[in-house]
Amino acid sequence: MADSIHIVSIIIPHWNGIDVLSECLDSLKQTSYDSFEIIVSDNASSDGSQDWIRKNHPDVILLENDQNYGYAGGCNRGAEVAKGKYLIFLNNDTIQDPNWLGPLIDRMKSNESIAAIQPKILNYYNRKIFDYAGGAGGYMDLFCFPFARGRIFLNREEDSGQYNKAQKCFWASGTAMMVQKDLFITAGKFDETFFAHMEEIDLCWRFHAMGYQIWAEPESIIYHKNAVSLPVHTHRKYYLNHRNSLLMLFGNYSVPVAFYIGFIRIMLEFIALGYSIVKMDWNHMTGIIRSLGWILIHPITIMKKRSRFKKIRKVDDKKIMEMLTKTSVVLAHYLGRKKTYLDLESKAS
Repeated sequence: MADSIHIVSIIIPHWNGIDVLSECLDSLKQTSYDSFEIIVSDNASSDGSQDWIRKNHPDVILLENDQNYGYAGGCNRGAEVAKGKYLIFLNNDTIQDPNWLGPLIDRMKSNESIAAIQPKILNYYNRKIFDYAGGAGGYMDLFCFPFARGRIFLNREEDSGQYNKAQKCFWASGTAMMVQKDLFITAGKFDETFFAHMEEIDLCWRFHAMGYQIWAEPESIIYHKNAVSLPVHTHRKYYLNHRNSLLMLFGNYSVPVAFYIGFIRIMLEFIALGYSIVKMDWNHMTGIIRSLGWILIHPITIMKKRSRFKKIRKVDDKKIMEMLTKTSVVLAHYLGRKKTYLDLESKAS
């Protein structure tokens, strides 16, 4: 990290959890690549993280935000001070293989059409299985339900090398995501309305609309402590996941497609709502109701998002939809018993 000019800026959005951040920073400093800077974008932590960073990691660039701007806002503010040609947005609850950085840079340099790329993401606690957050590259169905190579909903696969080939995907995980800085700025950065969850999918959708590619590079490996920041079955996580997915759908598709796909998606939301009521899953039930309410009362926010998307669009819906799974991954998984990405791929073929 001694170079005055860095090719990579690693940006870590952070809000409380010194012990988690400490392990991440210690791991980063074992990276076998010397041209990078580390920026911690602190979202007004209340546990003394700022003083701890200054004392224990004086070489780390500390950005002290005046409030909690979430993942999206924390990353955006970090990008504003970053000097690297490439940006890596990295969760603070990760550790990295020492050789993780080189393959990402090599893959990015190999093709100017690559806007974003992610490593293979394995679970920190069981390093033989893929992590929930991104696996070996993210995909999505037409109705804006995301999944990944190695993970469909809560079903995670053991890593036996089945996804060891680098390839294009639809979205790269914000757990560890490298982007070209100039394209990130042109695309409008992360949409801070999202706060957290799916903002990276939304960004990748915009990259596709601009005519660029997203890749997964399995020679790069990191390990993630899933759901440390926000536990899986909380009301807030359900709310953000449902709301942000709907926000993407109504904000990014063209008007006719948004109405057609959106109608079917809303029906699926009501099915999920009924299921949560039967299961007496109040967090899920209230999360869905709150998300639908937010969409209903924020038409201006959605219209502004649509306007921003239109300004950068060079690729139409038809081309983008060719990259999406045509059938509902929800129905394929829960009714069709499709448990893995390879199952879905065989169904599609």
